Amino acid sequence: MSCGEPHETDCSEVLDHLYEFLDSEMPDVDRDKFQHHFEECHPCLEKYGLEQAVKKLVKRCCGHDDVPADLRAKVMGRIELIRSGGTVPEHDVTAAARES
Repeated sequence: MSCGEPHETDCSEVLDHLYEFLDSEMPDVDRDKFQHHFEECHPCLEKYGLEQAVKKLVKRCCGHDDVPADLRAKVMGRIELIRSGGTVPEHDVTAAARES
């Protein structure tokens, strides 16, 4: 997706990191860069708006479900393993959670 115009930040970079932007999980410098991109790139702005709407809908419809403590612990353990550079097994995490 691109409007065909050159941008300081490439459309593919913006779309690759869209959820980090939506979740405010990126440095302010990058957020500012992405915000500037959205101001000048209509296709990326549309994609951002769509993803933002989906995220709000999911939160509204599913935001009240409690996550089982053991599943949360497994997911958090996996995240820490990835952050520390450890190797993650190839099996399906959701299958392991269902077995518990």
